[in-house]
Amino acid sequence: MRDAPQAHIGRPMRRREDPRLLRGEGRFVDDIQLSDALHLTFLRSPLPRGRIVECDVRDAAELPGIAAIFRAADLGETRALSVNPVLPLQIEPPYPLLADARVEAVGQPVAAVLAETAEQAQDAVEAMWLDIEEDGVALDQAAAGQSWTSGDTEAAFEQAAHVVSAELRHPRLAPSPLEPRAIAVAPEGNALTVWLSTQTPHRARSELARILRVPPERLRVIAPDVGGAFGMKASLYPEEVVAVWAAQRLRRPVCWTATRNEDFLSATHGRGLRMRGDLAVNGAGRFLGLRTEAEAPLGHWLPNSALIPAWNAARILPGGYRVDAVDISTRARMANTAPVGIYRGAGRPEACTLMERLVDKAARATGLDPAEIRRRNLLPPETLPCGTPTGYRLDSGRYTEALDRLLASADYASLLAERKKRRAEGKLFGLGLAFYVEPSGTGWESARVTLTESGAVVATGGSTQGHGRETALAQVTADTLSLNPEQVTVRHGDTESCPTGIGALASRSTPIGASAVQTACAEILSRRAKGEALPLTAELRYDAPHEAWGYGCHLAAMHIDRETGVPTIHHLSCMDDAGRLINPMMVEGQIRGGFAQGFGEAMMEALHYEDGQLLTGSLMDYALPRAADLPPLEIHKMETPTDANALGAKGVGEAGTIGAPAALLNAAIDALSPLGVTDLQMPLTSLSLWQAIRAAETER
Repeated sequence: MRDAPQAHIGRPMRRREDPRLLRGEGRFVDDIQLSDALHLTFLRSPLPRGRIVECDVRDAAELPGIAAIFRAADLGETRALSVNPVLPLQIEPPYPLLADARVEAVGQPVAAVLAETAEQAQDAVEAMWLDIEEDGVALDQAAAGQSWTSGDTEAAFEQAAHVVSAELRHPRLAPSPLEPRAIAVAPEGNALTVWLSTQTPHRARSELARILRVPPERLRVIAPDVGGAFGMKASLYPEEVVAVWAAQRLRRPVCWTATRNEDFLSATHGRGLRMRGDLAVNGAGRFLGLRTEAEAPLGHWLPNSALIPAWNAARILPGGYRVDAVDISTRARMANTAPVGIYRGAGRPEACTLMERLVDKAARATGLDPAEIRRRNLLPPETLPCGTPTGYRLDSGRYTEALDRLLASADYASLLAERKKRRAEGKLFGLGLAFYVEPSGTGWESARVTLTESGAVVATGGSTQGHGRETALAQVTADTLSLNPEQVTVRHGDTESCPTGIGALASRSTPIGASAVQTACAEILSRRAKGEALPLTAELRYDAPHEAWGYGCHLAAMHIDRETGVPTIHHLSCMDDAGRLINPMMVEGQIRGGFAQGFGEAMMEALHYEDGQLLTGSLMDYALPRAADLPPLEIHKMETPTDANALGAKGVGEAGTIGAPAALLNAAIDALSPLGVTDLQMPLTSLSLWQAIRAAETER
């Protein structure tokens, strides 16, 4: 141990995880080699809805290597998956492991095949006969909803000098982590060890136990290296439950790794919300009242976090702005599609984009510069913390300062001059601003810290999917216990060796998870000061007193070719305030990664259904941004500590997905505004922009 503390918190330390992964020494679920394992494959519905007339598996069962074929009736009685009721549920959510009498979506599993090899299992699937009588019984059912009101909205709109409106249809997105869903299950006596690519190993264990009516102590869930998740691996899938059930039933190891096509078809999708809003503004550009409606798609079954996007898209409004009168509502509806769940941002981009479109329209209506109208309406720092119109708490921030510092660093005046110059030349050039807030999770997390003569061992209830969390927790532990980070071992993702925790969700793992570690370290120091001998262990559950809200702003400048519609990003910069930063280098990585996904939504990505059939079911059809597609991003940071947790940190993992789409959309609309264009929908492809240009020129 060293004699004096050395600040590791706040230092840009390289990730300790990277050398092992770069050497190819990562251990992902598909790397788990289980002796005598059966390979699981599913017969999936080719139709979006209908009655199952026949599912003939007799020929398939006679093929070489087939160990078993199961249908819904074979599974017996199982319980449904828990759904986080952040909105009042109006239905009892369905959770079919295998389709029984009906199918409700293309890709829904109908039968499960277990064979000695993956190839034999797939041969059996192709040998089955599935007859479905398609019908018009569409699954269009309201599942949940809520409304919030504050102030006299009717009076606010009556007094308004201007009322502006916006309607947005967010594209439906495929989260597309590098590693698809995967599970491996090994029976060991009466117990089962489950390796699962998941964000929530402890929740997966408790849900498996409840759904299959298995005592929790008989299950061990391990999340080894996880190749990305982005919300898609937050919930437990029917295929994963079937894998555990089959291993228990057959008393043999079972493994399943989804294909990329299976993830497109049956893993959770993101976004897809429809947002509509009206903003009342007085003659001085002050916001008086806000009315909004959000409608979120759900798919044919509800993952645990299914209602989060609809909830966040509404409850975050009006963001960082002061609006005294609001009428906000949200609802979520089921449909004959793949399930929809949380995807990096989960309702935050939707709320931000609607609000920022309304703010830009208000600027145009009042004749104010978009930056100036934001200055006039952002909450000043002396008003924070304060309650929001929807009943939540903004903890801290210097909103106007963040905006002004971004504008200064980007030389906003020069960009305005550049726009004027290019427009005089007949070019289509626009600027887009966006201010965002990022609530970063509530609740609790756990930690167990053991201090010895040689260092410390940290076990966290959280998990990691490439975040560099081992590095961040080592930095926090080292500073608190006066160690070097190299003396700290961090363990996570194993329900047997780590304390119970929630997992990696909603940008909460560092603000709350690292606060748990720091608090456990402080307990050890207190006991050591009282003379207790080493080794010392402290294990605790840390409950965050409040929700931390990060914030920031993005600025984009875009040129659109008049003849082809091809957009070119001239400038992109952001200012983010994530409270106390543990590792600025990793924070920058999170911002860049989030921006890449926000850029994808704004410019390229979209899932398309037609008559219930998924038209974009592969990377040949679905446009993910490549490195060469991404423009340079200038990153600027502020640090305003929060009282919402012991560490003073706020989330930043979703920042880029929240602010970037709104700024890019505003820039594109500003670029086309000389033609009379006032609205566009994402993604801003060259085709959609060309069509908008042609339509505007034809109308003129």
